[in-house]
Amino acid sequence: MVNVTYVLSDGSHRSVDGQIGQSVMETAIGADIDGITGECGGNVMCATCHVHVQNAADTVLPTMQPEEEEMLQCTTSPRSNDSRLSCQLVLDETLNGLVVRLPQEQ
Repeated sequence: MVNVTYVLSDGSHRSVDGQIGQSVMETAIGADIDGITGECGGNVMCATCHVHVQNAADTVLPTMQPEEEEMLQCTTSPRSNDSRLSCQLVLDETLNGLVVRLPQEQ
C-alpha cells in the first residue's frame, strides 16, 4: 500500500491507501475523492485529473511525457510548476506519503 493525501479545494485533507501500480487518479476515484473527475479514464485526453504536487521539487515523480505537458495547457484552473495530471502518477514505494492539492475547479 502507498499512502496519498489529497488536499481538497475546501482545505480539508483525506488520506487514502492506494495499491502499487494504481494511478493517483484511480486511487482518488476509488475513494470517492471529490474534485478529480478523470473523464477520459486516464488516457491523457481531458485534464480533469489536474493536481498540484506538494513539495514537487523534493519528490521523485515520473518524467512528464509530451502528451501530459500538452494537456496541462488545457486545464480549467491555472497551471503552475507543481501541476501534474494524476492519471500519470503511478503509485510505487517512492511515492508513499505523496500530498496533492486539488484545484478549485477541473
